[in-house]
Amino acid sequence: MKSVFFAVLTVTLLTAGLSASGRSMEVYDIDVEGGKCLLVVSPSGESLLYDLGWPGYEGRDTRRIVAAAKAAGLKQIDYLVVSHYDLDHMGDVPALVASFPVQHLIDHGPLETSGKGAEERYRKYAAMFGGIDHLVVKAGDKLPIRGIDVTVITAAGKWIDKPLPGAGQPNPLCATTPDKPNRPEDLEDNMSIGLLFTFGRFRMLDLADFEWDYDHKLMCPNNPVGTVDVYQVSIHGQDKGVSPVLAQALHARVALMGNGPTKGGAPGTFETLKAAPGLEDIWQLHSSLNGDKEHNPPERFIANVEGPKDFSYWLKLSATEDGAFTIRNSRTGVTKVYRRR
Repeated sequence: MKSVFFAVLTVTLLTAGLSASGRSMEVYDIDVEGGKCLLVVSPSGESLLYDLGWPGYEGRDTRRIVAAAKAAGLKQIDYLVVSHYDLDHMGDVPALVASFPVQHLIDHGPLETSGKGAEERYRKYAAMFGGIDHLVVKAGDKLPIRGIDVTVITAAGKWIDKPLPGAGQPNPLCATTPDKPNRPEDLEDNMSIGLLFTFGRFRMLDLADFEWDYDHKLMCPNNPVGTVDVYQVSIHGQDKGVSPVLAQALHARVALMGNGPTKGGAPGTFETLKAAPGLEDIWQLHSSLNGDKEHNPPERFIANVEGPKDFSYWLKLSATEDGAFTIRNSRTGVTKVYRRR
């Protein structure tokens, strides 16, 4: 009986509130077990892959990326953005390029940190520059993907130096939220390329692994970003990276969390998100074993619920120019429509 209900719900939601133009921006939140991997397909047909998850695991994350790209009808990745050079984001670029064509590599520039094997990872990655077009970006730049606007909000430890149009209002959360000093060993996280995706009236922010201390640097005393529809939760939903000065100031309708079973999905982060003005739902790639039932969303909003032994389901977001969007759970087939506001 439950499956019938879900099927009826899916059909009902899919046929309600969608843009008549039929043009949409598609986003796949790919399960890479607590790493990061986002595939964005513009209405123009061009694609952007934002990080690659982990290397190793017998090519697990590369296979998952290729499967999502093929499901999206792609024959190549037009732009591969490596947000920063940590293991769980950088993945295995040579393996991906050998498995699926990549046209352009985008990063924040040369490695500036050390430790955790970063130098060797970067060396292997930089060896690809001779055969693939390579672009270094800085805060304030636009990525050249056709059909959507992609603005670089943060890169190489810096952030936009003036508000975006319509933004720049004082952020009252700065006065009530204590800062957390950044740990030296986490410096690479704050080198992250953070992106704002805009398609008509729809806006989605993803700052990769930007942490609490740098949220303050970006968002205080004034909010230079403004409000968004979707917040891709920073640093997998770990407490060290989700400050109210960002997570609550955005007034996002939906938070999408790329957590793993035991990485991210922290109860404190869940509480921060739930308290955000205007938030309607939290969606997660995994049920979090770090939290109890009260600190996980309902299972219909979770792609993978089996812990570490799952089937790598993704969450798919489809947005239209009028600001409406849908999110589909590939595990259940349930889709929810968020009408334009």
